[in-house]
Amino acid sequence: MTIPEILNGITQLRALVVGDICLDRWCTYDPSTSEPSAETGIPRLGIVASEVTPGGGGTVANNLASLKPAKVAVLGVRGDDGFGFELDRALTERGIDASLMVGLRNWQTFTYTKLLNSTNGVEDQPRADFINTKPMPAEAEQKLIANLNAAIEGFDAVLVADQAETLAGGVVTPAVREALIAAAAKYPGKIVLVDSRRRLHLYRNVMVKPNHSEATAACKNLFGDPDFKRLREDLRAPVLFLTHGPKGALVYEEGKETWSKPRPVENPIDICGAGDSFAAGTALTMAVTQDPVEAASFGNIVASITVMKKGTGTASPEEILAAVAKD
Repeated sequence: MTIPEILNGITQLRALVVGDICLDRWCTYDPSTSEPSAETGIPRLGIVASEVTPGGGGTVANNLASLKPAKVAVLGVRGDDGFGFELDRALTERGIDASLMVGLRNWQTFTYTKLLNSTNGVEDQPRADFINTKPMPAEAEQKLIANLNAAIEGFDAVLVADQAETLAGGVVTPAVREALIAAAAKYPGKIVLVDSRRRLHLYRNVMVKPNHSEATAACKNLFGDPDFKRLREDLRAPVLFLTHGPKGALVYEEGKETWSKPRPVENPIDICGAGDSFAAGTALTMAVTQDPVEAASFGNIVASITVMKKGTGTASPEEILAAVAKD
């Protein structure tokens, strides 16, 4: 299928992102104003500008929305706090439906605060992350599952963003994960693609998109030595998309494995979020073509565009067409 045909097919799709829908806060500080506090003597950073964007699973949703499907929605948890308000606004401004989100009092919105030096635009200070380390309340978990079961029939592609690295506090709890696995079994025609940093080995019967280190860790959790063919078999994953950064992706299917070579990029500007843009392009193309290698190829094209932008960039259909026209 040609790229224009894929892009046209995407316009008919509805996509849902389930999981850790986070907020990215990009704070620019001016070193010349960053003097020690007069009261305590502790060094401070003088923030002179800030911007917020959807982060975590929100980055995936933002990438999906930029590809112009019929609908993009998110399902996760946000706190009843200022960051939660900013997250709602950031999603809505990008045309992403946040109506399935579950709001919680006394819960802080999962937020990444990134500190950029105004003299060079470089993130050169420790990041401040607002995370939760206690289990999500049972009523929120039940509401998440109820929203998932009520909404999933209306979507063509479901992307799971299992972002949290803490033992507790993430949205994709064991019960939510089992609900996702059950939903995938109930609707076998739907594309369900999982991206999990720490818990890939716990999923079954869904497509998965680990990078090399995540896949290696999953192998060790399941059977010891790295064996990615066996990993796909153990997970009973229809497809395993194993990303290798600038080398592209190795696509594992039943009985075969195929390299999806990347679109060459010289001197990428920022690789942050490249995996999210790959996932968005791959999942939507799978829903259009049902061809894993073709899907990975399109995902690589999307990622080749986003890595040439600062921060967690996105790729529009116009940028994709212009990029492939040059090749």
